[in-house]
Amino acid sequence: MTVLHSAPRYAPFDGVLETLSGALGADVISAREQHGEIVIHVVRERIVEVLRALRDTHEYQQLMDIAGADYPSRPERFEVVYCLLSLTKNHRLIVKVSTDEATPVPTATVLWPNAGWYEREVYDMYGVLFAGHPDLRRILTDYGFQGHPFRKDFPLTGYVELRYSEEDKRVVYEKVELAQDLRQFDFMSPWEGADYVLPGDEKAGEGAKP
Repeated sequence: MTVLHSAPRYAPFDGVLETLSGALGADVISAREQHGEIVIHVVRERIVEVLRALRDTHEYQQLMDIAGADYPSRPERFEVVYCLLSLTKNHRLIVKVSTDEATPVPTATVLWPNAGWYEREVYDMYGVLFAGHPDLRRILTDYGFQGHPFRKDFPLTGYVELRYSEEDKRVVYEKVELAQDLRQFDFMSPWEGADYVLPGDEKAGEGAKP
């Protein structure tokens, strides 16, 4: 297990990283403080036991979200990210597991019923499987949709989706086309000195007095 302090210590987290790492023991692959958050990477097969311990023993009562991430260059390309909230400690905790296209992650629905919809979204967008999920099917894409659109290698064109057209009053097949803008990421905040003009800003100086 690796414990890293890659960010400045924050008072609300004093001792929390060490406490959780020690309590979870061999289930923890790595643990660190990053960007003001505690992030714990755990063994995939032990995710339910880890989440149960965090909920029942360490007071992380609420599951706020489950998200996915895709790193195609890794042997286990997907990360499943669990965002927990402690109402008593007033801070959040991020728990991660890694998996591949064929290996399922144990479902968290046995602990939090709301995990059902979150896991369906991760399955729909990334294709990650969840063992024991009571109803693992797509939730955002239409029925008949092919592929998983949040994968980094999902093509911008070429797929076909099936949907009901209100205009035609029938089921229609349409080509899926994603705008290229969806693949262009700008991580600089406009309040941090962006070197381009935001839409509408060009009008700011029009009424200014000389």
